Amino acid sequence: MRRPWSDVAITECGEPLQSLRGTFLCFEPHPYAKLGAPYGDQGDPFRLRASVIARLVQAQNQLIQHPDPEVGPLQLLVLDAWRPVSVQAFMIEHAIEEECGRRGLNPSQPQWQTALDEVKREVSRFWAPPSEDRSMPPPHSTGAAIDLTLADQRGAALNMGGAFDAIGSESLPDHHASAAKANPNSPEALWHQRRCSLHAAMKQAGFVRHPNEWWHFSHGDQLWAWTVAESIAVYGRVDGDACAAASSSATRSSPSRFT
Repeated sequence: MRRPWSDVAITECGEPLQSLRGTFLCFEPHPYAKLGAPYGDQGDPFRLRASVIARLVQAQNQLIQHPDPEVGPLQLLVLDAWRPVSVQAFMIEHAIEEECGRRGLNPSQPQWQTALDEVKREVSRFWAPPSEDRSMPPPHSTGAAIDLTLADQRGAALNMGGAFDAIGSESLPDHHASAAKANPNSPEALWHQRRCSLHAAMKQAGFVRHPNEWWHFSHGDQLWAWTVAESIAVYGRVDGDACAAASSSATRSSPSRFT
């Protein structure tokens, strides 16, 4: 399925991937690697393009200045970052299987085909197709997209009113907005406020948010270019061999923590 941003031209800038480890709190064990997703020997998912990491530091600094009303100072918790196309394909199949299980469907039985097609359509709202076409790469395969949430200073993830990677309306960024407006003292109001805080910090640092996912942000990829009306994306697909080539550069030039 093509996205509205799939036609944005890409002029790859060649910027390397660098590690997020040691600079940001990273969720371990990584949820997709734990499932057996095929990252390969050089496939550390906690990597992004160097300039994207610098912007992430800016977002972290914004959060430090705006504590949560219940838990105080906040930090970013990285859930997922770089993702090769092979992992994208693996996780789409996993998401379809999980959603079928949740709905009580048996995808191997012909009578469930219509229901299975509906599951696939719903999953496709949240998971980009694992396209091998380099003119329309999945956002995470560019090293410019990141999934993250908020955590307190002890590293505990905050309740954001919807699980990461959930297939359904609770994943929409403004899902709790109406309930929050109706009752400013409700749990929904707190969840909405936290989603807004995350968005504000990331937007201030130059990121754009995926229209269907409160946790997904990017800078420099096709989605970013389409959202901010730029004619060209600067990050295209980067593969595992490029990760290996960039690892020594990442070690030498990691940005300082939250500066």
